[in-house]
Amino acid sequence: MHIRRLSLHQVRRFDSVELAPQPGINLITGDNGAGKTSVLEALHVMAYGRSFRGRVRDGLVRQGQDALDVFVEWDEQRSGAESATRRKAGLRHSGQEWKGRLDGEDVAQLGNLCAALAVVTFEPGSHALVSGGGEPRRRFLDWGLFHVEPDFLALWRRYSRALKQRNALLKQGGHPNALDAWDRELAEAGEPLTTRRQHYLDRLQDRTIGLAQELAPNLGIQSLTLSPGWRKHELSLSDALLLARERDRLAGYTSVGPHRADWSVGFASIPGRDALSRGQAKLTALTCLLAQAEDYAEQRGEWPVIALDDLASELDRTHQARVLDRLRAGPAQIFITATETPAALQDRTDITRFHVEHGHVQLVP
Repeated sequence: MHIRRLSLHQVRRFDSVELAPQPGINLITGDNGAGKTSVLEALHVMAYGRSFRGRVRDGLVRQGQDALDVFVEWDEQRSGAESATRRKAGLRHSGQEWKGRLDGEDVAQLGNLCAALAVVTFEPGSHALVSGGGEPRRRFLDWGLFHVEPDFLALWRRYSRALKQRNALLKQGGHPNALDAWDRELAEAGEPLTTRRQHYLDRLQDRTIGLAQELAPNLGIQSLTLSPGWRKHELSLSDALLLARERDRLAGYTSVGPHRADWSVGFASIPGRDALSRGQAKLTALTCLLAQAEDYAEQRGEWPVIALDDLASELDRTHQARVLDRLRAGPAQIFITATETPAALQDRTDITRFHVEHGHVQLVP
């Protein structure tokens, strides 16, 4: 997957910017606050429906404007095809409402647009994947499954709809007959959803352990363990929902199920994520993200786009070099932002350079 054209309009401090990225490494430099991270945010919005800094309405739309627009054109190597397919996607987002097009047609659901372009992002807040709450870890699993198992999105939506209906009933007091129906629906979608998550995490575990040994051997990553969101080893999801029903009626929400799932990283000599330094958490998160990217490449036959924001301040020179050597060994298209050329790239001549200044992005000869 290689992006050929990226256009953004009314994104943070940019009025209108267009880039023609190249295969391999694309380095975007500029002073702090110049807007280089906004370029990666625009890519992230197209791939996830939100910025990695938060919701679109939280400052991503340029001040005084009604909406932002992002357009991406890329080449995709579809399975079995001899040549790449050129694809196009556009998104207009006001922070409240959105409108999207994919390959010339309107898109009814944002998830369908986001599923088209695969971007794996490492940014200053990525340590939350390891040290934060469970929501980013659930999103991590589900993002990977969206992209490598085409029918997972429908299963996830089925579970989400049932959860929304059950919670609405619980807030109203929850008549038992009505709750029975939604308990069945939750169980029928939630059990296979959890099985998919478990198999996916099992597959990532081996890859993550191997990557950690190369990129950050001192971490001693040994395992990735799923907590499914209920006592799965003791009872089915339908039984768990029934047992929790009275408590849920009093609380007004569903307290058990895959929406409460989490996963954790096991280390050889670190007792748990609470004992990790910020640097260790960043390295662990990056290792998991790169494992996800490599799994995508193996399952889909092409790499996702890799976006590394503020790389030089997030990793020391040794770890920068290890990560970039690993990525350069494959065909991934990589975007890196930095205030100046990272130490690991100082002597490289095979990279495409852009510079951001005064609301403009220019190609550096």
